Amino acid sequence: MRKLVTDRGYGEQIIIDSAGTHGYHEGEPPDPRSIEAALARGVDLSQQRARRIREDDFSEFDLILAMDRGHARILNRAIPQHSEARIAMFLDYAPHLGATDVPDPYYGSGGGFELVLDMAEAAATGLLEAIEQEYMLD
Repeated sequence: MRKLVTDRGYGEQIIIDSAGTHGYHEGEPPDPRSIEAALARGVDLSQQRARRIREDDFSEFDLILAMDRGHARILNRAIPQHSEARIAMFLDYAPHLGATDVPDPYYGSGGGFELVLDMAEAAATGLLEAIEQEYMLD
């Protein structure tokens, strides 16, 4: 998503961050297979570090995306009452995929990382199109 936003010239207008619903890998880089698969597509993930979602994320961001229904349930329970953030499913922005949940490729073969990147690219493209329409970006 960051690359897509930067490539379209919205790097100053759209703030993107990533966080998990659990802190199991906090401070760690992405799985090496994920880094390798993304790098093959021209995206460098090597400087990313895992972090857990924080309460202030619900006030800092307009939209918080869940990768699967389990994460959505956790986020909906965690959202503070005063928050105006919307929680949505990431793959809702790629309805043509016919999927709701992004699969976790960790325990599978390397091909799972390619599939997840395909899904993420499709959803990111749909999300950016929705943002462009909602906020009338040119």
